[in-house]
Amino acid sequence: MPNKLRCKITIKGAVQGVGFRPFVYRLATELSLPGWVNNSAEGVFIEIEGSQEPIELFLQRLETEKPPLALINTVETAWLEPVGYGEFEIRASVGGAKTAIVLPDISTCSQCLAEIFDPQNRRYLYPFTNCTNCGPRYSIVEALPYDRPHTTMKHFPMCPQCLQEYENPLNRRFHAQPNACPQCGPHLELWNERGEVLSQHHDALLAAAEGIKQGKILAMKGLGGFHLMVDGGNETAVQLLRSRKQRPEKPFALMYPSLAKVKQDCPVSEIEAKLLLSPEAPIVLLRRHSHSNIAPGVAPGNPYIGVMLPYTPLHHLLMAELGFPVVATSGNLSDEPICTDETEAISRLQHIADVFLVHNRPIARAVDDSLVRELLNQPQILRRARGYAPLPISPSFFGLKPNYEPSHPPILAVGAHLKNTIAIAIDNQIFLSQHIGDLATPQAFQAFQTTIASLSGIYDFQPAAVACDAHPDYISTQYATALEVPTVGVQHHYAHVLACMAENQIKPPVLGVAWDGTGYGEDDTIWGGEFILITDNSWQRVAHWRTFRLPGGEKAIKEPRRAALGLLYEIWGEDLFTRKDILPLQAFTPSELEIIKTMLRRNLNTPVTSSAGRLFDAVAAILGIRQTGSFEGQAAMELEFISGPLQMTKDKGQRTNNQLDWEPLVKTMLTELDQGVPVGVIAARFHHTLAEEICTVARQVGTEQVVLTGGCFQNQYLTVRTVERLREEGFSPYWHKLVPPNDGGICLGQIMAALRQ
Repeated sequence: MPNKLRCKITIKGAVQGVGFRPFVYRLATELSLPGWVNNSAEGVFIEIEGSQEPIELFLQRLETEKPPLALINTVETAWLEPVGYGEFEIRASVGGAKTAIVLPDISTCSQCLAEIFDPQNRRYLYPFTNCTNCGPRYSIVEALPYDRPHTTMKHFPMCPQCLQEYENPLNRRFHAQPNACPQCGPHLELWNERGEVLSQHHDALLAAAEGIKQGKILAMKGLGGFHLMVDGGNETAVQLLRSRKQRPEKPFALMYPSLAKVKQDCPVSEIEAKLLLSPEAPIVLLRRHSHSNIAPGVAPGNPYIGVMLPYTPLHHLLMAELGFPVVATSGNLSDEPICTDETEAISRLQHIADVFLVHNRPIARAVDDSLVRELLNQPQILRRARGYAPLPISPSFFGLKPNYEPSHPPILAVGAHLKNTIAIAIDNQIFLSQHIGDLATPQAFQAFQTTIASLSGIYDFQPAAVACDAHPDYISTQYATALEVPTVGVQHHYAHVLACMAENQIKPPVLGVAWDGTGYGEDDTIWGGEFILITDNSWQRVAHWRTFRLPGGEKAIKEPRRAALGLLYEIWGEDLFTRKDILPLQAFTPSELEIIKTMLRRNLNTPVTSSAGRLFDAVAAILGIRQTGSFEGQAAMELEFISGPLQMTKDKGQRTNNQLDWEPLVKTMLTELDQGVPVGVIAARFHHTLAEEICTVARQVGTEQVVLTGGCFQNQYLTVRTVERLREEGFSPYWHKLVPPNDGGICLGQIMAALRQ
């Protein structure tokens, strides 16, 4: 076969479930290159034969013209002797080492959307319509390679028409694993709180919509779990949902029928609109107009609302029937994991929901909605779940020890206690799980274990080591140490900094500013206002906020007044309790104050902290913004929201050795309160002063790269001001974009710490 070559191509990345094989088929056929393509547990294998010029053109177009949802990480080629292929074909999938990337769930494409609203189409009003370009992926996958028998759609044999689409390489439903239609696919039912069927199919959807219009609470089984839904403009219904769900004040997300409807209630930037309409379709934080018709109880005291658009055909059909925004919050009681099974939902949600819109397509794993916002003209993920998980992050670029080998043993990271996510490291890739939540209940811990088993099961993953938080009392840490593999304990704030470095692809030396509410410190105190210097082979705490005590320990998380008294006690001691002008003092009864005085005097249940998060809480209480709250960070959020524009300030704290002292700042605040300075001005100055302190430490350390990480940098006012000042001072600031700045990113940092070790 003169002048003929055979090229063997191995492609790794997100190349399954995105129409990659039919794309390869069309490209090879167009270039008259015989051979074959198939899926494997590692990625996609291709062999083609022909002369060198068309093969090289094929390789070039493979990357430049790939399907829009495909993500190619590596393309490996080998040149072999030709074997005489006669045509190009798509072969059956094969096994092998399981390293292929499982795609996240993808929102409904425009073609499928047009079909479900076309009365002439056989999928008219069908709520489970999908194709190769959209639909469920991660929420239905049970194993690799990604084929229908390895998904929860294996329970639905395809009818002749669907099978014909599925087997035609030129059809956009070629090997669309969830492919189905009204004749052969899943269907809807409306149940009452006892699980009795009230109606089926489209009638069930119409009845569910009517229930929402009447002010009822609907539990709807969606893509990755249940939503609880009520009319977003009905304050009575919203408050009823809050009461039943036991969620007094934490904001609810809203689902709108269209972007045009969103713009009636919120200004929407170009970036925010692109996020809302993206295949990931996350919840996007938007500032609402003062004249919006949204019920006040949706996000009390909060100028922002979390907004999303319909992302499945079921959502599109329901929202088209309603025509107004609805609350769409996770189907659970507070602190419990989201429900995924209809029978489980009846058991767990029967005292919350009035009616249940369910379907019979099983959900392989719970996947909550992602939360994103625009920060400094770029998207920032605050909760990483549907649309983003379990896409990997590669550490190969990361500056580890000089003798680091890219091929490392498989590592499991179990994350933190709050906003938990887990991660597994295989074949130079780190796969991050979806958001799991706070591990505060037995149900949440069970969801944590299920997620580990589920993600491990997809990849046949067996850890050779486990990375965990250094806090010995975290249930995730206890889980890790109980496994019969080596355990690597990682200091919480060190992990935060490494996570931010990894996603930004930067090497040491780096100064990490890690500010959050709680993290176990190496001196057995509660850290949280930390400056961490990371070099090639080590890390050290180079500065931190001055410490103070937290009377009542964890009670202070939801009682900012306690953090305030602990802070002020450091200044005045017991003389504090003689001052009548201190607002946090006025928030306690005399008997409660006596107990707190005794606790502080005797150091009883008053842990020492350097936490910036608790500093924010204390300042919020001192300024009278909030004394008690119903969720962590509530006071700090309201402190941010009240802060107005302010010119550059030179008010700074003072450093003693490596401590930043908040005392001068606090005393100035109290003086300004007495003088009648607006609270918004004082709050703004507080944020500016913190940004100045970061710049001061950065100058003293002298490291150009500065990363901002930890839950405090969810504060937009603080982050924007700090980035601006660092840039003005000649530093290169970095912040989180792909991985949450809160504890949802900790698992990535734990993996990186284990690799460094």
